[in-house]
Amino acid sequence: MKKYSLFLSLLMLVMISLSPATSFASEFNFAVTTEIPDNQIDKSKTYFNLLVNPGEKQTLSIKLRNDTDKEVVIEPQIHSATTNMNGVVEYGKTDSNPDKSLKYNLADILTTNKEVTIPAKSEKKLEMKLNAPTDEFEGLIAGGITLIEKQSEADKKSLKSEGLSIENKYAYVVGVTLQQNKAEVNQDLKLNSVKAGQVNARNAILAELQNPTPTYLNQFEIVEAKVTKKGQVKTLFETDKQHMQVAPNTNFKFPIPLEGASLEPGKYTLHLKAKSSKEAWEFSGDFEIKANEAKAFNEKDVSIPEKEMNYLLVIIIGIVLLVLALFIIILLKRKKDDKNKGSDSE
Repeated sequence: MKKYSLFLSLLMLVMISLSPATSFASEFNFAVTTEIPDNQIDKSKTYFNLLVNPGEKQTLSIKLRNDTDKEVVIEPQIHSATTNMNGVVEYGKTDSNPDKSLKYNLADILTTNKEVTIPAKSEKKLEMKLNAPTDEFEGLIAGGITLIEKQSEADKKSLKSEGLSIENKYAYVVGVTLQQNKAEVNQDLKLNSVKAGQVNARNAILAELQNPTPTYLNQFEIVEAKVTKKGQVKTLFETDKQHMQVAPNTNFKFPIPLEGASLEPGKYTLHLKAKSSKEAWEFSGDFEIKANEAKAFNEKDVSIPEKEMNYLLVIIIGIVLLVLALFIIILLKRKKDDKNKGSDSE
């Protein structure tokens, strides 16, 4: 039987700018209501935006409502905020490693049960234990609570019988920020490294940018990112990007795409300008592309057209073949003339 894959995108609904306390989505079998505690800094927000004291313990609650005719099982996951290469802050599970500047992982501070079951046509409260760091800290600890609906065995069997498989699940994410005071933190940005790489099987130069500070870089943009040969001014590749945000204490690899061009071995320099709503930065970083590295990436790049034969080589081969053909023709003609002379002499 022909098998189709059912792609359900991971819907990250982070409640940051919403005013109502309850949110619904037709894709979900449950509704989410955050129960805002007294130490909420901005009570108009529906994510947890908390002012905490060192060593403070607290219980946070989220009300889950199931309006369907069958029970729904939710799997809560807690993660620190990360930044993806598109400059989008993510609050769910990612494959990226925590940044070295991250002092507190939200998963170590906020804990809850692995599962919560909501009976049909009823409500259930999800409780989480918050243990604030005993030490004083600056800025924000940021992350999110991801609520994923667990697929029932009946649904699995139904999909299997139809030849379908689910690769991604819908998820609801409730943001969490913790802070001990409202003092602003000075923003900073670092260029950690530059190297050749690939994005979606396409060649790119990857600039690893790091926000080592416990604050968001809002209205972040790459004003200019240019790649030149080292010591030269001619731009080989360039890009820019607006409307980004960088999470506290995170890093991400910003790509400068080659747009179908091959990587060439050599020494290069990246020139990058970036800014946020409050600061601006300018970097230059040298890097080298090795021959074996370029070859490996070029072979995997799906956007590079089939390599055409070298025109000079074609011309040389053509000339050689032409000379060879002329030589053979002359040789055959001489043999024929010699044969004719032999016949005449008889």
